[in-house]
Amino acid sequence: MNRNLWLLAVAQGLFLTNNVVFIAINGLVGLSLAPVGWMATLPVMGYVVGGALSTGLVARSQARWGRQVAFQLGLAVALASALLAALALWMGSFALLVTATVVAGYYSANGQLYRFAAGELAAPSQREKAVSMVLAGGLIGAIVGPNLANHTRDVLGTPFLGAYLALAGVALLSMAVMAGIRFPAEPPRPAGAAAGGHSVPELLREPRFAVAALGAALGYGVMNLLMAATPLAMQTCGMPFSDAALVLEWHVIGMFAPGFVTGHLIQRFGVLRIMGAGVLLNAACIAIALSGQDLHQFLVALFLLGVGWNFLFTGSTTLAMQAYRPEEKDRAQAAINFGVFATMALTSFASGALVTTQGWWWLNLGSTVPVALMGLALVALAWRQRAHTTRPARPV
Repeated sequence: MNRNLWLLAVAQGLFLTNNVVFIAINGLVGLSLAPVGWMATLPVMGYVVGGALSTGLVARSQARWGRQVAFQLGLAVALASALLAALALWMGSFALLVTATVVAGYYSANGQLYRFAAGELAAPSQREKAVSMVLAGGLIGAIVGPNLANHTRDVLGTPFLGAYLALAGVALLSMAVMAGIRFPAEPPRPAGAAAGGHSVPELLREPRFAVAALGAALGYGVMNLLMAATPLAMQTCGMPFSDAALVLEWHVIGMFAPGFVTGHLIQRFGVLRIMGAGVLLNAACIAIALSGQDLHQFLVALFLLGVGWNFLFTGSTTLAMQAYRPEEKDRAQAAINFGVFATMALTSFASGALVTTQGWWWLNLGSTVPVALMGLALVALAWRQRAHTTRPARPV
């Protein structure tokens, strides 16, 4: 971990602080401003949809101006969107609030690239550790985010107005941190027909890239589906919100605390084995959730879900970086992040709808389908790589 990586880990933590606060308060603010109750979660949805819509624009800004300028542009959008959300709350405008969260999605799409930038700040032999350690910076958000929302909730009279203004301060702090990072110069791009590299459809035909994109999307999708439904399921069981907060706290710890060792595990055991461990942890989460609905079952299941997400997401990022050339990185990373945001948008809507209509048991049972699909994809890739390495050379 060099100085640049430490600063990027702090930037990742501040990025997660923004995410945690936005997710924690946007639904509540939306409920207070929405003309009808079912529209309350539109600001939450807007943040995810805005991220999906911004992936292409973010990729072009990264290609044109490089990491430093493009990341600072994302932080400027974070500052503007936080102030816009504060203005919307002060004016009592639900439409303006949704607009602010959609705009904020640009920052979310930008921040999702921090993990890829981590791999570029380290020697090739240390990329797994660099990605893992920067993702571990998310622990800052896990601790600071909920406390920031809680302590700024009523400081200005209007509930949560202070929280949005505090996020503007977080954006300014992030800009100062980002200014201290020195990103490597862009590698020279090849001339001629190969200058642009492969297109996204061509990249998706490369098995490693396809499995990496699938792992990132399904890992995030299953995690988001079960995490978002947990407070509703616990409320249905008659448990107080304090229990749900405890479960979610340990879930977030499970998501980011393994980052201190995941890179070492990938180097020792290989990326496919660690991703496979993530799939098994997801399966264990579902099995425990299906076994009953006591507090300890929710707690253990969600903690395992967080660790499983970490293994799958870190592994997918590492595997993806092995599958594309430097001149292809912007479109490759945009494609992976678009898949993540699209899956999150779908599961954000489906989670509440499924748990309230079909119940917690059927929601978990249905989650076995994407988990099994991810496991089959990893087995197929491992078999393909083994067959390729053991195939005898053709006689000359």
